[in-house]
Parts: sequence; structure tokens; C-alpha cells
Amino acid sequence: MGDKKLIYRPDISILLSGEAGQGIQTLERLLMKMFKRTGRFVYSFSEFMSRIRGGNNSTEIRVSSQRVTAYCDRIDIFIPFGPGAMDRFHERITPESLIIGDPDFIDERFRTGQYQVVDIHLSKIAREIGGKTFMNLIVMGIFAGIFDVDDDSVEKQIREHFSRVPSDVLEKNLAAVRRGTTEGHGLAEVRRVPVPAGNNTEALHAILINGAESIAFGGIAGGCNFVSSYPMSPSTDVLVNFSKYSCDFGIIVEQAEDEICAVNMAIGSWYAGGRAMVTTSGGGFALMTEGLSLAGAIESPLVIHVGQRPGPATGMPTRTEQGDLLFSLFSGHGEFPRAVFAPGNFSQGFNITQRAFYISDRCQVPALILTDQYYLDSNYTIPEVTIEGEYSKNNIVETDAGYRRYALAPDGISLRGIPGFGKGIVCADSDEHDEGGYITEDFQVRVEQMDKRMRKAKMLHELILPPDLYGPRDYTHLIIAWGSTLESILEAIDLSGVMGVSLLHFTQVFPLHEDTANFISKARKAAVVENNYTSQFGRLIRMETGIDISWKILKYNGLPFTVEELADEIKKLVQE
Repeated sequence: MGDKKLIYRPDISILLSGEAGQGIQTLERLLMKMFKRTGRFVYSFSEFMSRIRGGNNSTEIRVSSQRVTAYCDRIDIFIPFGPGAMDRFHERITPESLIIGDPDFIDERFRTGQYQVVDIHLSKIAREIGGKTFMNLIVMGIFAGIFDVDDDSVEKQIREHFSRVPSDVLEKNLAAVRRGTTEGHGLAEVRRVPVPAGNNTEALHAILINGAESIAFGGIAGGCNFVSSYPMSPSTDVLVNFSKYSCDFGIIVEQAEDEICAVNMAIGSWYAGGRAMVTTSGGGFALMTEGLSLAGAIESPLVIHVGQRPGPATGMPTRTEQGDLLFSLFSGHGEFPRAVFAPGNFSQGFNITQRAFYISDRCQVPALILTDQYYLDSNYTIPEVTIEGEYSKNNIVETDAGYRRYALAPDGISLRGIPGFGKGIVCADSDEHDEGGYITEDFQVRVEQMDKRMRKAKMLHELILPPDLYGPRDYTHLIIAWGSTLESILEAIDLSGVMGVSLLHFTQVFPLHEDTANFISKARKAAVVENNYTSQFGRLIRMETGIDISWKILKYNGLPFTVEELADEIKKLVQE
């Protein structure tokens, strides 16, 4: 084996592009685990069309000896898996990009001599082994060869991943990887292939998860024992993960016939003493708003996860957007308090979901968790997370014979009993009710009960999570963001190279923290970053503080922000 002609970079970005059904997501999972086992941090994001087969899907994988958690525009290695796989990426492919693939799949415009192209007859090799489906494993082998991954380690990984396939198919999988490894070794000996510089033992012990898992695991840590939902992308994987671990943690998972049923089942679970979550997207949440109002009226805890996607209506089902913030704030008829959270990364997602159960249970209000397709369909490594034991405790009392479910309480939070636990009657009704829970049209009682419910806002403010300030405290320019844009903005600030810029990021968007105005007023110039058209968080800040943030960095084409485009916008902010 000769010397390899490698180009060492801080991190590399690999883009895989092809049709749905070609096994690109399987290859993504295999590569992520393989790279991690070599002591590299990994990140991936998949964007795909709303179809089972065909179309064009892509996955970006970043590999580095340092933690990587954001989507970038740069492509270091591009691998097309079929005709037309390069069509949507012409502007992102540069002379610095290395294109590896079947000659039939590589666009002729990149054969001018200006671009780096390596022809490997993937289809022909795959057919020799047993069929086109083995092409993705050949590609895995190519990267194993380039990265010099130990053959035994790769074979062990393949045997683990395909442990349930027939032995003859397993042997063909192994043959495909071995053939790819040979191609990878040969390629690295004759071409300058980009690879990440060094490795990091911390990566070996980091947790590799995706956004959907962070929400499901956080729910389990928060004591969730009942999930009722109707599948709707991009939130379906949260439901799937709860189902996967339901037997291990004693969770009842119910795929309801529709979203109205799902939310009412969750409310029923809380009424009986369970700890329930509903996971959905904007269109499904629209059907749940009457149930949300019911939870507000009967002062029931309720945790709803909303995986946002572009609307209105069906919109773009498999794309991303932060378009449901104001809808979440104002959904449901009538007035009642609520808490709304929006984690920025997976560690926060785990912790925030635990906290949502805690806040909802303690204050007897609905708690909403907002993520989006970008958050849910990304994968990367995180450090170990902490389980807060207090967050999974039930705030339930044993009732006596004189128990009144809605007794007037100074803080608005009446003692919560459940049927069968004690001697009291636990009465709940969606009509206005008296302290015992019985229907009333008494105007004075209406005022008393409404005042009682709204007094919970004081405790919600006392328990509010403050925004996180990243960067110098004596900043001149302030970026304001919420939810899934966190990691991309942090990397973009570093990439921009400008000084005096800090990020104010909100993981709890409502109630809005009282220090928000003070943070903004300290900046010479502030900008809000959002994946929507109308700057919904900017509107919320104006409603709550009176401050109108005129500089807005917005994107609403269905794709997440790239690090590079955010860096360019930050430079403009500082220069103008």
C-alpha cells in the first residue's frame, strides 16, 4: 500500500445525493457511526422530497476532530447516486470540491478540467456483487479506505447493523464494503482527498442522537408514561422513538385515529394521574386547539410537541420553518396561561422536555415544545445529559371528603386530585365552574375562577428560563434568535471574524423574560434571525417590550440557514 495524498482540514463536508429508496439514509447512519469510532465528531442533516421513491434527496455529513453541529454550504466531497443527482447543487460545487461517482451520474459541465472528478463505476461493481442496492455499501467502503479504518472494525459494524438479514445477503454486504475499501485506498494514493485533521478521544464517548430522539428521551426522563398522537411529519419519529422504548419504560403509546382524539386522550391520561405527551406538526396542532382550550379550562397539565414545517395548509411537508410561534402563543379560544419552549440543540431538547413536564404539572397549564424539521432530522454528538429527578414527580394529592378541585388559591394553583385516590370527588367540566367543578353561570364565580387561573402567570414568570447570552457581555451588536438556529449562528459568528457580536438565544419564548429589553437596549444595533417570513419572534418582542427590531435575517424557502449565509449577514450587520 503506497503513501496517501491527503489534504488535512479542520472539518470536511460530505454530500450524498440520490433518489428516495436508494439507501442513502442507511449509508448516513453507517458512516456516522464509522467516523465516530475513529475518534471524530460527526453531524448530519437530511433534506428530502415528500415521496416514498424517486425525486431527489440529499444528506450532508460533517466530520471533524472538534464538535460540529451546524449545516454548511461548503461541499468537500460530493457523491451522486443517480442521473440528475447533481442538478440542485451546481452553485455549491466548487473547484475545491472532489466529485466521486459513476461516470453516468456526473454532470458533463464538471468535466471541463476546472473541477476535480474521480470516476468509479459504482453501478457496475454493485451489479457484479448482486445488484444496485449494494452501491451504498461500496461507498461506505470507499470512505473506510480513505480514512484508513481498521478492516475488522468495519466488518464488525456491518455484522451488527445487518444482523437480521440472511447470511448470503450479509456476505454480499461485506463483499461490497471490501471492494469499496480497495477503491478508497487506491483513490487516496493517487488523488488529494480532503480528510479531517486529527481525532479526539472525547468523540468516542459522546452520545450520537438525532433531534427526535432528544425529545423522546427527554420525555422519558420527565416521567412521560402515555403518548397519544396521529403521525405527521416531521414529528412522527418522536412517536416512533417512544414506541421503540415503550416496553423498557412502561409507556403506553397510542396511535389515535386523528389529532382531536389524540389530544383528548392525553388530557384524559393526566386526569387519571398519567403524564402524557402529544407530538404533532402545525396542521395537526390546528385540530388540537379546542383540546388545548379544554386543558386551560379544567386546569389540566398537557405537554404538546410541535415539529414545525412550512405552511399554510399542507405546505411543504418534509421541509423546515419556524412558522408556528405566534400560532402556539394564541391558539385556543379564550384566555389561559401557558408556557412555550424552543430548544436550540439536542442537550437543550433533552433538558427542556423534562422541564416542560415539570412546569405543566406544577402549574397545571399546557406546555408546548417547538422544534422543526431541521432540528428533528439532524444528527450529531452531544456530551452526557443530566436527568433531573424533581422533574418527573407528580403533584397529586390524596383527597378528603370535602375536596374541591378548583378551590380559590392565592397563587392560582389548586391542589390536584385524581379519581380513586382519596375520598373526594374530582369533578372537571369544560363549562365555567365553581370551586367544586360544577357548572355555573354566576358572574361573580366566573370572575373569581378566571382571576384564579390567570394568577398562575406569576409563578410561570418566577420559573421562566432566562435567555442565554453567548459572546462578550460588552457587545456592540446583538443577534437575537430562538429554537433551532442556535448552533448555526454560533459557528457563523466565529466564521465571520467580526468582533463585538453576541448572540441572545431563547429556549423559552413565552412568557418572554423581563430582561429582554435590557439586553437589546445595550446594543448599538440588534438583528433577529428566524426561519419565517414575518419575523414572528420579532413581533412578540415588539408586543411585549415595545421595541421594534428593524434588522431582520429571515429565510422561508423550506431550507435551514447555512453557516456561510449567516456569516455574510452578520458582516453586513456590522459594516452598515
